[in-house]
Amino acid sequence: MSKLSDIIEAFIKEMLDANNNDAIEIQRNILAQQFDCSPSQINYVLTTRFTNDRGYLVESRRGGGGYIRIFRVRSSMEDELKRILNETIGDSITLNKAIDLIDAFLERDIISQREKIIMQSVLSDRVLNLVAYEDRNRLRADLLKEMILVAAENSDY
Repeated sequence: MSKLSDIIEAFIKEMLDANNNDAIEIQRNILAQQFDCSPSQINYVLTTRFTNDRGYLVESRRGGGGYIRIFRVRSSMEDELKRILNETIGDSITLNKAIDLIDAFLERDIISQREKIIMQSVLSDRVLNLVAYEDRNRLRADLLKEMILVAAENSDY
């Protein structure tokens, strides 16, 4: 199932790349027919792969003439970093949420594939196993914030 999600995500991103104003409008049912899947699979891709943290805004209207509009959001790095550090990460973050953020930074070319692997390794439960379980997400948040700040300082983004 994740393979299909990857294919749908890549297709939507190709559509966005082909569109000069970083916005597209699609119909959920037509896209589902094209990929021979249920509309809920399209919803899954949109809610997990096209989030604000990844730089997208999704607007949806259901019904017969319903549509989905996907916008690629451009913001200043400083504003985006503040939002990510304060709102998305905050005082605590789960491993899955941290991995999603790291993937978003890779996608935006803020970090390299090698840096992604290192960051994910540092934040893993295997590494944090000496820390009490209830404290891991707080430590993970502090580590991730520091790594993001260092990556952003050394990025051409």
